[in-house]
Amino acid sequence: MISLNNIALMRGSKQLLENTSVVFHDGQKTGVIGRNGSGKTSLFSAFNGELSLESGEISLPSGLRRATMQQETAGSQRSALDSIIDADYNFRYLESKLIEAEQAHRHDEIAKLHSELDQHDAYSIENRAQQLLSGLGFKAEQFDLPVSSFSGGWRVRLNLAAALMCPSDLLMLDEPTNHLDLEATLWLEQWLNRYQGILLVVSHDRSFLDKVVDHIVSFEGLQLRMYKGNYSDYEIQRAERMALQQSQFEKQQKRRAEIEGFVRRFRAKATKARQAQSRLKELNRMEKIAPAHVDSPFRFQFPSLERVPDFLLGLEKLSIGYGEPLVSNIDLILRSESRIGLLGFNGSGKSTLLKVIAGQLELLSGEMQLSKHLSIGYFAQHQVDELDLSQTPMSMMQGLRANQGEQQIRDYLGGFDFKGSRVDEKIGVFSGGEKARLALAKVAWLSPNLLLLDEPTNHLDLEMRHALTVALQGFEGAILMVSHDRHLLANTVDQFYSIHEGTFTEFDGDLHDYEKWLQNRDRQDRLDQAKDTGSDEPANDKVDKKEQRQLAAAKRAQQAPLRKKAKALEKQVDTLSHKLTEIEQMLSEPSYYEEANKSKLKQQLLLQAKLKAELAVAEELWMDIEMELEG
Repeated sequence: MISLNNIALMRGSKQLLENTSVVFHDGQKTGVIGRNGSGKTSLFSAFNGELSLESGEISLPSGLRRATMQQETAGSQRSALDSIIDADYNFRYLESKLIEAEQAHRHDEIAKLHSELDQHDAYSIENRAQQLLSGLGFKAEQFDLPVSSFSGGWRVRLNLAAALMCPSDLLMLDEPTNHLDLEATLWLEQWLNRYQGILLVVSHDRSFLDKVVDHIVSFEGLQLRMYKGNYSDYEIQRAERMALQQSQFEKQQKRRAEIEGFVRRFRAKATKARQAQSRLKELNRMEKIAPAHVDSPFRFQFPSLERVPDFLLGLEKLSIGYGEPLVSNIDLILRSESRIGLLGFNGSGKSTLLKVIAGQLELLSGEMQLSKHLSIGYFAQHQVDELDLSQTPMSMMQGLRANQGEQQIRDYLGGFDFKGSRVDEKIGVFSGGEKARLALAKVAWLSPNLLLLDEPTNHLDLEMRHALTVALQGFEGAILMVSHDRHLLANTVDQFYSIHEGTFTEFDGDLHDYEKWLQNRDRQDRLDQAKDTGSDEPANDKVDKKEQRQLAAAKRAQQAPLRKKAKALEKQVDTLSHKLTEIEQMLSEPSYYEEANKSKLKQQLLLQAKLKAELAVAEELWMDIEMELEG
């Protein structure tokens, strides 16, 4: 158990917390939420002893092992795999001591260190590190590349892998899903659900929080308030509490009316039964939690559009990429009511497609027809970096639309929480989140009728994400979006296309269906392989007995190598277990511990440690294959 007792915390001259207490129990998984600058990262620093409390205490169990996700990684020539293993400090310490002992021929110490390494599960450490890297999207050929060869986003993934690698009783993760695609995020959710210690995670991804945490700690005023349940539970509990506050009643009713309007709008426009039901569930839920956000500093909407032509653009046989085709034969028509989410692995070509449509990258082949009334609003991370840091929000907006009055611009920027003197400050002093908000404000200010959004929620906190979701629901034009924020996608688009292995196709389903597809894609790949070898996939669910026999035969043929490997591993496990039993029987003899048998004892201890390590690896491989066969 970890307890914060009447703590006060400051960062510089800013008071973050004052006389607040909270308790985290063993095995508890807690989402830490609050507006940017409220003190979430500072709280983690206090846990690590990097930031002193003004008063109160943090009570930690004796010997508590802590692991924290670092925010930056310096470039080095250390390989990605070695850098992850380095995070297990105790292993590296034992490893270095063993090397010293072997060089000095200290046999007693060598035997002892082998035993300690065995207890530390050190002989499978490379395999565990490889699994972490693979789960976070690294390919096997990247394991031995130096850290310096990776971009900033991939180094963030290395930092996350290192935090997961480090043995811990308290794991603190600050924005772990930043720079992760949906596939890696799903893998991380599964890993964290198996984690046995206390988890504290700062995240602005509400779907991720819903899947991982069982408590929420919210920064409210200068206090920490604990809520039981995931993020959705928190919203409902907070909405109920705030609904009791009479001073908020009028705002709440207005907000509820806005949400109801969005529900009606999408009910009328939904065209696919299954997706319509999924959308209505999400939107009806938003109606319930609306009061939880009535005190949000963000409240904006996209300007009304003077003209929204029915046809906006058409893509025919489009091929895109950088020199070599990344995706080919893209056919797509965007109309005024189109609201499309793009799905696919990082690097599949989603962002490239948006760049081509936005005119920032030449297409390789094919045709693109544009309406003469098309007006594109394109948001991508590089546009945040391209903001003129010498300008102010006011001067930037005036430069975009000179005919707008100063008060109108101030009112508009206020919806993005740029208020008072903030509109006259240099953009260069703004934080990453503030720049992202300003870039979005710039896109919306130009009144586009087609929005191309590439990860628009990066660097945005939960309240701003909620405001963006509501604003996009009210947007009158078309949307084509790439995002790993499942809540945003579920509430703003009603059609999905996927890019997988160079192929662009419509995905017939919702995000839940896509998650299931990802989880079962290995099985699907095996079925595809069976088709390639000659078996026929049934056209419908009514498969006759002959087809069933053909499929079963193909499956048996496909699984034959796995079954053979499983049988060999089972035999290896039996052999190793038998050898270990023999050694343990010998070591139980008192004569082995006499001075005359000292050298023989050391040899047997080393052999015992080696066999245990081999047995652990063989058992793990055997179990993995058995699970795959059960499929």
